[in-house]
Amino acid sequence: MNPQEEFIFRSKLPDIYIPKNLPLHSYVLENLSKYSSKPCLINGANGDVYTYADVELTARRVASGLNKIGIQQGDVIMLFLPSSPEFVLAFLGASHRGAITTAANPFSTPAELAKHAKASRAKLLITQACYYEKVKDFARESDVKVMCVDSAPDGCLHFSELTQADENEVPQVDFSPDDVVALPYSSGTTGLPKGVMLTHKGLITSVAQQVDGDNPNLYFHSEDVILCVLPMFHIYALNSIMLCGLRVGASILIMPKFDIGTLLGLIEKYKVSIAPVVPPVMLAIAKSPDLDKHDLSSLRMIKSGGAPLGKELEDTVRAKFPQARLGQVCMPPSFFLHHIYSF
Repeated sequence: MNPQEEFIFRSKLPDIYIPKNLPLHSYVLENLSKYSSKPCLINGANGDVYTYADVELTARRVASGLNKIGIQQGDVIMLFLPSSPEFVLAFLGASHRGAITTAANPFSTPAELAKHAKASRAKLLITQACYYEKVKDFARESDVKVMCVDSAPDGCLHFSELTQADENEVPQVDFSPDDVVALPYSSGTTGLPKGVMLTHKGLITSVAQQVDGDNPNLYFHSEDVILCVLPMFHIYALNSIMLCGLRVGASILIMPKFDIGTLLGLIEKYKVSIAPVVPPVMLAIAKSPDLDKHDLSSLRMIKSGGAPLGKELEDTVRAKFPQARLGQVCMPPSFFLHHIYSF
């Protein structure tokens, strides 16, 4: 066999156009004019709604604020937040600034958080006041800024310093498609957690493969309401819910904390149509004694990922939601950007 010979396998579906010169934030909000007044983020905890226009404007303000506190292109900010509108706004604002976002589980230990922050060379940590004690010693010793999205303890900046900055003062950034925009950490299959450098081009390609083009299995609609009960610090929610939802102009219903009763009520209240979950959440839904007390007929797609879904549970869910398409999402350790769907 000639080592120079190439074998190209093509899908039966048409090729997808993938922009090569857009930064990630511009790509996911490329169709903003169509959706500017639509709900973009819905905070399930308190009912607050952010339109697409709100999100785009606030992201630019965050970029301006990051610049004012000294965050430069290529710097890393670290989020250890539950899923929340602030997570989305900080991520998009960092992309605008040309900065890199890494994220950690808020339930990590102080030692784990310090190791993550040191390894990623984070310049700014954004969290909630209740987690400030976990990082204050490390921040003091390493001269890293800490910012809280709610109340601000002594020595902690407040997120309003970003959201209330002048959106007209966003510095000009010369973006390259190969610039890193996200730095998620995963242990893969073995070893200690390690950072994976995801570029603007790489994430745009991943999102385009999921929601652009004409794939009948994966297509999201702008009319969809997508449930986000999964943590945004994990690539499943970051990529396949947050970024994909923004790209299509859907509404993203954010649940900071899982509770089966609250989840069922929110699905009914906001007429959720897409529910990306993991097997334990799928099991909780299937076994809930209150399932029949809620109108869940709005669900048209339920996606399970993160771990295999057993056939018995799959059959149970299919029987309970006959109107919905059920799929499994596989994210291999070669880091998340190769999605295998079965429907």
